[in-house]
Amino acid sequence: MGLVFNEKKTTQAAAQFLRLAGGSMNYMALIKHLYLLDRSALLQWGRLVSCADLFEMHLGPVLSQVHDLVTEMQIPDERSYWNQFISEQANYSVTLNADPGRDQLSEAEEKLISELFATYGHYKPFDLVDLLHKTLPELKGVPKGGRMPISVSDILGAEKKPANEISAIEMELESLGKLDAMFAAH
Repeated sequence: MGLVFNEKKTTQAAAQFLRLAGGSMNYMALIKHLYLLDRSALLQWGRLVSCADLFEMHLGPVLSQVHDLVTEMQIPDERSYWNQFISEQANYSVTLNADPGRDQLSEAEEKLISELFATYGHYKPFDLVDLLHKTLPELKGVPKGGRMPISVSDILGAEKKPANEISAIEMELESLGKLDAMFAAH
């Protein structure tokens, strides 16, 4: 779809989840919470918060760029916005090291983060994985070691949105992606 990952906004959303969790959280649970945030925003407002690439892996849905930032599949970049505020993972957890602020998040997004944490924050990581496999209709099941893209239309279609609404949302996101890419190039 050509969306540009918004690392600053995603970091601020992650920081909000970490604050609600007392400053530290299992990284797999954090990634799931961020996926649920994007999914919920898409269903409610027709847009994503992170604009990350969505994938299903054996242990459920992930935001690809966040997964890479947390698990260090890429060479860590000390200059990245994420690394300025969120620790490297240790013992399967990440910690909020400093407050990145909230200027990228709307009040509605902050409220949604709080609601999602109230609903899912008490789950142990693997219980959350099991719950998401049972309740998210866009998940198809991926063999261990594999991954499969999850499209916006996968989520919207699984939630029975009409085809014309799915098409309109996809076109709007495509336009926003082109606009973001144009500004990112300058």
